[in-house]
Amino acid sequence: MSAATPRIEDVLFAEEGIRLGQFLKFVGAVEDGQEAKAAIANGLVKLNGDIEERRGAQLAAGSVVEFNGQAWRIVVD
Repeated sequence: MSAATPRIEDVLFAEEGIRLGQFLKFVGAVEDGQEAKAAIANGLVKLNGDIEERRGAQLAAGSVVEFNGQAWRIVVD
């Protein structure tokens, strides 16, 4: 049995260019950079449906990040 896909929450930014670790802190999914680093290194974070192990991965408009049963989509205004 597969896990249900979480509801995707849009997160608005003025421009592209945030990194994955920074994004997780921005949305409050982790407390700090060390927690972000550990979550990403342990394969707990997905970017566009695939496990992402690079904390510095650049997020672009339309990117979807999944972590801990939540999902966010980058929207650039």
